[in-house]
Amino acid sequence: MSTTSDARRRSPGAVRNGSALRLLGTQARTEFRQNLRAPDFMIGVVALPVILYAMFGLPEVGDILGGGTDVGAMMLGSMASFGVISLAIFGFGVDVAQERGKGWLRRLRATPMPMWAYFGGKCVMALGYAAAVVVAMIAVAAVGDAAFDLGRLARASAVLVFGVLAFSSMGFALAFWTRPRAATAIGNLVFLPLAFVSGLFYTLNGLPSVLQDLAPYLPTYHFGQLVWSQLGPAGDVRQFGSPAPDSLLVHGGWVAGWWCLFAVLAAVGYRRDQRRNYR
Repeated sequence: MSTTSDARRRSPGAVRNGSALRLLGTQARTEFRQNLRAPDFMIGVVALPVILYAMFGLPEVGDILGGGTDVGAMMLGSMASFGVISLAIFGFGVDVAQERGKGWLRRLRATPMPMWAYFGGKCVMALGYAAAVVVAMIAVAAVGDAAFDLGRLARASAVLVFGVLAFSSMGFALAFWTRPRAATAIGNLVFLPLAFVSGLFYTLNGLPSVLQDLAPYLPTYHFGQLVWSQLGPAGDVRQFGSPAPDSLLVHGGWVAGWWCLFAVLAAVGYRRDQRRNYR
């Protein structure tokens, strides 16, 4: 029976990292700092949705729909949805793909840090930046005198912030099923048409009929409906240019179903990448 103590087995410079929560917090801080120092991430993912809202949403402020909802408020829902989904695609997808291409994930697997902390840190980081995008948009809307029902705004903000996790599996699937150098191009190729067809850039009733028929099968469409339905009554959502919204359970079910599908793809892709590294 070995009598070697734990102190002797550990490296002299090793420090216990404490609980799982502390480990997750450390990894999340690392992710925040890493992206904060990346101008392309801060401008393209965080600042761009706010700029788009200032350009296209603020001019609509003061135009009131039949149920009393400001069009500027509905436009905030559209641009914030665009920002949140973009954050998920590029924060979970492109970033992880590039780190995989650099061999970072292979190095992490050789360390004592569990991989759940790596992926969990990405999720916490995305929640933080999603909140920053939403808060920045609300601040711009307030400067532009957009009228909001505060209760509805709070509910829509919660859907937006936590909605970034609804598209996390899509991002991770992209990360493990694309070549790292092609991840950015494929991310844009997938995301921009989804956003367009779902009515985030252009009202659905103005799209060709074939695209209107396709939209209800897309997760981005249902996420947009969840956000708009929190900002205004069903009549105003229709007047804003969308079909009559279904129940929240229907929209939530579609988003959850797509999350599960992409989660399976992401898990299979991760295992595939792991097997390749151990050959």
